Amino acid sequence: MWGVIDEPGDEPLGDLWGLFAPEGDVFWQHKALCSQTDPEAFFPEKGGSTRDAKRVCAKCEVREQCLQWAIEHDERFGIWGGMSERERRRYKRERKERA
Repeated sequence: MWGVIDEPGDEPLGDLWGLFAPEGDVFWQHKALCSQTDPEAFFPEKGGSTRDAKRVCAKCEVREQCLQWAIEHDERFGIWGGMSERERRRYKRERKERA
């Protein structure tokens, strides 16, 4: 029944929030470890090290969503889903060849 809360802390509309998510929902970004670290590590200077960013990505629970987003949006800069722009291009090409 609407408006009745059985348990303390229950949100009666909590289960409905997914119904109103916009297409291309980026809620996963709130869980991304990179949002809690220095963004400079994810956009290194040309020839700079990507090691620190990739180390963070390796531990991130939304790594796959991040990589998928970067591929779908043709993101050309930075480390996304643990891959550099060059690695993402190679990954896309290999996926296309398999299909």
